[in-house]
Amino acid sequence: MSLLVDVFEARSDNYGYLVHDTATRCTAAIDAPEFDAIQTALDRRGWTLTDVFITHHHTDHVEAIAPLKRAYGVTVTGPQQEADKIKGMDVLVSNGDAVRLGETRFDVIATPGHTLGHVVFYDAANGHLFAADALFSLGVGRMLEGTAGPMWEGLKAIRNLPDETLVYCGHEYTVSNAKFALSVDPNNELLRARAAEVDRLRERGAFTIPVTLGQEKEINPFLRADTLEMAKAMGLDGSNAADVFAALRKAKDVS
Repeated sequence: MSLLVDVFEARSDNYGYLVHDTATRCTAAIDAPEFDAIQTALDRRGWTLTDVFITHHHTDHVEAIAPLKRAYGVTVTGPQQEADKIKGMDVLVSNGDAVRLGETRFDVIATPGHTLGHVVFYDAANGHLFAADALFSLGVGRMLEGTAGPMWEGLKAIRNLPDETLVYCGHEYTVSNAKFALSVDPNNELLRARAAEVDRLRERGAFTIPVTLGQEKEINPFLRADTLEMAKAMGLDGSNAADVFAALRKAKDVS
Protein backbone atom coordinates (compact mmCIF):
# COMPACT_ATOMS: atom_id res chain seq x y z
CA MET A 1 0.00 0.00 0.00
CA SER A 2 1.13 3.56 -0.62
CA LEU A 3 -0.08 6.94 0.54
CA LEU A 4 0.55 10.24 -1.24
CA VAL A 5 0.38 13.47 0.78
CA ASP A 6 -0.37 16.87 -0.74
CA VAL A 7 0.45 19.92 1.37
CA PHE A 8 -1.10 23.31 0.70
CA GLU A 9 -1.79 26.63 2.39
CA ALA A 10 -5.23 27.48 3.76
CA ARG A 11 -6.70 30.50 5.51
CA SER A 12 -3.96 32.77 6.87
CA ASP A 13 -1.51 30.30 8.39
CA ASN A 14 -3.14 26.84 8.31
CA TYR A 15 -1.61 23.90 6.56
CA GLY A 16 -4.06 21.81 4.55
CA TYR A 17 -3.47 18.16 3.67
CA LEU A 18 -4.88 15.71 1.19
CA VAL A 19 -3.96 12.06 1.67
CA HIS A 20 -4.45 9.71 -1.28
CA ASP A 21 -4.49 5.91 -1.10
CA THR A 22 -2.92 4.90 -4.42
CA ALA A 23 -4.39 1.39 -4.45
CA THR A 24 -8.03 2.50 -4.26
CA ARG A 25 -7.78 6.21 -5.19
CA CYS A 26 -9.65 7.14 -2.02
CA THR A 27 -8.71 10.63 -0.85
CA ALA A 28 -9.17 12.30 2.51
CA ALA A 29 -8.70 15.85 3.71
CA ILE A 30 -7.08 16.10 7.11
CA ASP A 31 -9.34 18.67 8.78
CA ALA A 32 -11.50 21.08 6.82
CA PRO A 33 -10.01 24.56 7.17
CA GLU A 34 -11.17 26.12 3.89
CA PHE A 35 -13.34 24.79 1.06
CA ASP A 36 -11.72 26.72 -1.80
CA ALA A 37 -8.19 25.71 -0.81
CA ILE A 38 -9.17 22.04 -0.58
CA GLN A 39 -11.04 22.13 -3.88
CA THR A 40 -8.10 23.80 -5.62
CA ALA A 41 -5.72 21.12 -4.31
CA LEU A 42 -8.08 18.35 -5.44
CA ASP A 43 -8.37 19.86 -8.92
CA ARG A 44 -4.61 20.27 -9.20
CA ARG A 45 -4.06 16.63 -8.30
CA GLY A 46 -7.05 15.24 -10.18
CA TRP A 47 -8.25 13.46 -7.04
CA THR A 48 -11.83 12.98 -5.84
CA LEU A 49 -12.52 13.58 -2.16
CA THR A 50 -14.10 10.64 -0.32
CA ASP A 51 -13.35 11.37 3.35
CA VAL A 52 -12.53 14.06 5.88
CA PHE A 53 -10.64 13.27 9.09
CA ILE A 54 -11.19 15.87 11.81
CA THR A 55 -8.79 16.38 14.72
CA HIS A 56 -10.64 18.90 16.90
CA HIS A 57 -13.52 21.35 16.99
CA HIS A 58 -11.91 24.75 16.36
CA THR A 59 -13.45 26.72 13.50
CA ASP A 60 -10.26 26.87 11.45
CA HIS A 61 -10.29 23.04 11.29
CA VAL A 62 -13.99 22.34 10.72
CA GLU A 63 -15.43 25.30 8.81
CA ALA A 64 -15.51 23.54 5.44
CA ILE A 65 -17.24 20.33 6.59
CA ALA A 66 -20.70 21.32 5.37
CA PRO A 67 -19.69 22.55 1.89
CA LEU A 68 -17.42 19.52 1.40
CA LYS A 69 -20.29 17.18 2.24
CA ARG A 70 -22.54 19.01 -0.20
CA ALA A 71 -19.96 18.99 -2.99
CA TYR A 72 -18.50 15.52 -2.60
CA GLY A 73 -20.77 13.48 -0.31
CA VAL A 74 -17.79 12.70 1.91
CA THR A 75 -17.73 10.61 5.07
CA VAL A 76 -16.54 12.72 8.01
CA THR A 77 -14.65 11.02 10.84
CA GLY A 78 -13.73 12.81 14.04
CA PRO A 79 -13.33 12.73 17.81
CA GLN A 80 -16.17 11.21 19.78
CA GLN A 81 -15.40 13.45 22.75
CA GLU A 82 -16.19 16.52 20.65
CA ALA A 83 -19.29 15.19 18.89
CA ASP A 84 -21.43 17.87 20.53
CA LYS A 85 -19.19 20.60 19.12
CA ILE A 86 -18.68 19.43 15.53
CA LYS A 87 -21.62 19.27 13.14
CA GLY A 88 -21.67 16.80 10.29
CA MET A 89 -19.57 13.93 11.62
CA ASP A 90 -20.57 10.45 10.45
CA VAL A 91 -18.00 8.27 12.25
CA LEU A 92 -16.82 8.90 15.82
CA VAL A 93 -13.44 7.71 17.04
CA SER A 94 -11.51 7.63 20.29
CA ASN A 95 -8.02 6.77 21.47
CA GLY A 96 -6.92 3.35 20.23
CA ASP A 97 -9.39 3.19 17.35
CA ALA A 98 -8.34 2.79 13.73
CA VAL A 99 -9.86 4.22 10.57
CA ARG A 100 -9.21 3.18 6.99
CA LEU A 101 -8.79 5.13 3.81
CA GLY A 102 -8.89 2.44 1.16
CA GLU A 103 -6.04 0.10 2.11
CA THR A 104 -4.35 2.61 4.43
CA ARG A 105 -4.88 2.33 8.18
CA PHE A 106 -4.74 5.34 10.47
CA ASP A 107 -4.41 4.82 14.22
CA VAL A 108 -6.17 7.35 16.42
CA ILE A 109 -4.18 8.77 19.34
CA ALA A 110 -5.79 11.02 21.95
CA THR A 111 -3.85 14.23 22.56
CA PRO A 112 -5.94 16.33 24.99
CA GLY A 113 -4.86 19.80 25.98
CA HIS A 114 -5.31 22.17 23.08
CA THR A 115 -8.89 20.91 23.20
CA LEU A 116 -10.14 18.16 25.49
CA GLY A 117 -11.02 15.80 22.65
CA HIS A 118 -8.15 16.51 20.26
CA VAL A 119 -6.93 13.44 18.35
CA VAL A 120 -4.16 12.83 15.85
CA PHE A 121 -4.04 10.34 12.96
CA TYR A 122 -1.00 8.07 12.50
CA ASP A 123 -0.25 6.07 9.37
CA ALA A 124 2.31 3.56 10.65
CA ALA A 125 2.85 1.73 7.36
CA ASN A 126 3.99 4.85 5.52
CA GLY A 127 5.30 6.81 8.50
CA HIS A 128 2.97 9.83 8.53
CA LEU A 129 1.60 11.62 11.59
CA PHE A 130 -1.07 14.27 11.15
CA ALA A 131 -0.71 16.15 14.42
CA ALA A 132 -2.90 19.22 13.80
CA ASP A 133 -2.55 21.54 16.82
CA ALA A 134 -1.23 18.98 19.32
CA LEU A 135 2.36 19.16 18.06
CA PHE A 136 4.06 21.73 15.87
CA SER A 137 7.61 21.85 14.63
CA LEU A 138 9.51 23.19 17.65
CA GLY A 139 6.30 23.75 19.62
CA VAL A 140 2.91 22.53 20.74
CA GLY A 141 -0.58 23.99 20.68
CA ARG A 142 -1.82 26.35 23.35
CA MET A 143 -3.34 24.52 26.30
CA LEU A 144 -6.79 26.04 25.83
CA GLU A 145 -9.03 23.42 27.44
CA GLY A 146 -6.92 20.74 29.08
CA THR A 147 -4.34 20.57 31.83
CA ALA A 148 -0.63 19.88 31.70
CA GLY A 149 -0.69 16.28 32.92
CA PRO A 150 -2.94 14.78 30.22
CA MET A 151 -1.41 16.96 27.50
CA TRP A 152 2.06 15.76 28.45
CA GLU A 153 0.87 12.13 28.39
CA GLY A 154 -0.53 12.62 24.89
CA LEU A 155 2.74 14.11 23.72
CA LYS A 156 4.64 11.18 25.22
CA ALA A 157 2.44 8.83 23.18
CA ILE A 158 3.47 10.76 20.08
CA ARG A 159 7.11 10.77 21.18
CA ASN A 160 7.07 6.98 21.39
CA LEU A 161 6.46 6.71 17.64
CA PRO A 162 9.44 5.88 15.37
CA ASP A 163 12.04 8.56 14.75
CA GLU A 164 11.52 8.41 10.99
CA THR A 165 7.85 9.40 11.31
CA LEU A 166 7.05 12.52 9.29
CA VAL A 167 5.10 15.12 11.28
CA TYR A 168 2.48 17.24 9.52
CA CYS A 169 1.15 19.98 11.81
CA GLY A 170 -1.81 22.33 11.57
CA HIS A 171 -0.14 25.72 11.23
CA GLU A 172 2.99 27.49 10.03
CA TYR A 173 4.27 28.66 13.41
CA THR A 174 7.83 27.41 13.10
CA VAL A 175 9.65 30.75 13.05
CA SER A 176 8.09 31.96 16.30
CA ASN A 177 8.47 28.52 17.84
CA ALA A 178 12.17 28.51 16.97
CA LYS A 179 12.71 31.86 18.71
CA PHE A 180 11.12 30.58 21.89
CA ALA A 181 12.96 27.26 21.75
CA LEU A 182 16.28 29.07 21.45
CA SER A 183 15.40 31.25 24.44
CA VAL A 184 15.14 28.21 26.73
CA ASP A 185 17.72 25.96 25.03
CA PRO A 186 20.33 28.31 23.51
CA ASN A 187 23.22 25.83 23.55
CA ASN A 188 21.47 23.11 21.54
CA GLU A 189 23.46 22.99 18.31
CA LEU A 190 20.87 20.88 16.51
CA LEU A 191 18.23 23.44 17.43
CA ARG A 192 20.38 26.30 16.20
CA ALA A 193 20.86 24.52 12.87
CA ARG A 194 17.13 23.89 12.51
CA ALA A 195 16.31 27.52 13.36
CA ALA A 196 18.70 28.70 10.62
CA GLU A 197 17.14 26.24 8.18
CA VAL A 198 13.66 27.51 9.05
CA ASP A 199 14.71 31.09 8.34
CA ARG A 200 16.08 30.07 4.94
CA LEU A 201 12.92 28.14 4.07
CA ARG A 202 10.58 30.97 5.01
CA GLU A 203 12.67 33.57 3.21
CA ARG A 204 11.92 31.78 -0.05
CA GLY A 205 8.32 31.03 0.87
CA ALA A 206 8.85 27.29 1.38
CA PHE A 207 7.04 25.14 3.92
CA THR A 208 8.86 24.09 7.09
CA ILE A 209 7.04 20.79 7.27
CA PRO A 210 7.04 17.85 7.20
CA VAL A 211 9.77 17.31 9.76
CA THR A 212 10.94 14.03 11.22
CA LEU A 213 9.81 13.15 14.70
CA GLY A 214 13.35 12.09 15.52
CA GLN A 215 14.58 15.63 14.91
CA GLU A 216 11.76 17.06 17.01
CA LYS A 217 12.69 14.76 19.91
CA GLU A 218 16.14 16.40 19.95
CA ILE A 219 15.15 20.06 19.55
CA ASN A 220 11.51 20.65 20.54
CA PRO A 221 11.62 21.83 24.18
CA PHE A 222 8.09 20.63 24.86
CA LEU A 223 9.00 17.05 23.93
CA ARG A 224 11.96 17.31 26.33
CA ALA A 225 10.06 18.42 29.43
CA ASP A 226 11.36 15.36 31.29
CA THR A 227 15.02 16.30 30.74
CA LEU A 228 17.33 17.94 33.25
CA GLU A 229 18.08 20.69 30.73
CA MET A 230 14.48 21.83 30.46
CA ALA A 231 13.88 21.56 34.20
CA LYS A 232 16.89 23.81 34.81
CA ALA A 233 15.79 26.23 32.11
CA MET A 234 12.47 26.67 33.92
CA GLY A 235 14.09 26.82 37.37
CA LEU A 236 12.35 23.61 38.34
CA ASP A 237 15.16 21.19 39.18
CA GLY A 238 13.67 18.04 40.66
CA SER A 239 10.11 18.79 39.51
CA ASN A 240 8.00 16.33 37.58
CA ALA A 241 7.79 16.57 33.81
CA ALA A 242 4.19 17.78 33.75
CA ASP A 243 5.12 20.79 35.88
CA VAL A 244 8.06 21.58 33.62
CA PHE A 245 5.82 21.24 30.60
CA ALA A 246 3.26 23.61 32.16
CA ALA A 247 6.00 26.15 32.85
CA LEU A 248 7.26 25.93 29.28
CA ARG A 249 3.77 26.42 27.87
CA LYS A 250 3.12 29.40 30.16
CA ALA A 251 6.44 30.97 29.16
CA LYS A 252 5.61 30.53 25.47
CA ASP A 253 2.16 32.05 25.99
CA VAL A 254 3.70 35.33 27.15
CA SER A 255 6.75 35.35 24.88
